[in-house]
Amino acid sequence: MKKIEEYVRSIPDFPEPGIIFRDVTSILQDADGLRLAVDSMQKCLEGTEVDVIVGMESRGFLFGVPIAYNLNRPFVMVRKQGKLPCETISRTYDLEYGSATIEIHKDAIKPGQRVAIIDDLIATGGTVEAAAKMVEELGGQVVKIVFLMELAGLKGREKLKGYDVSSVISYPGK
Repeated sequence: MKKIEEYVRSIPDFPEPGIIFRDVTSILQDADGLRLAVDSMQKCLEGTEVDVIVGMESRGFLFGVPIAYNLNRPFVMVRKQGKLPCETISRTYDLEYGSATIEIHKDAIKPGQRVAIIDDLIATGGTVEAAAKMVEELGGQVVKIVFLMELAGLKGREKLKGYDVSSVISYPGK
């Protein structure tokens, strides 16, 4: 069986010269790659008591839902502003050029619940930091954050100090 890194398509000079884009679609389009990705991410949760899986829009949904299903845990979506139908709380965070806002349903996390946050990629860490703060605002405890891929050169882990963070694959650059 191939290693998960072998399923990742690397595209040079996208979206701009000097950047190597790590494409998750090549993993999703291969049944063995998808199974390996989900299993590898789920393995990062071994030994951690988790009540709820939270996934980040949109690729965090793709990996978080099967993990929640396998663990028989509920799945909670963190979405872009204006996409959730019920009462929400929100958090705005900085992007390279501007800002973005994400939301979670106000009733999605109960006080004291142990939460694992799942996403496909950590770059600067701003999105997941905002999600973790919302989970905590609702009274949840972030017990683990799991990424499929990490762009270590962007130092996203620094924003997530104090959290237990794992990534399946780590690339040294941006």
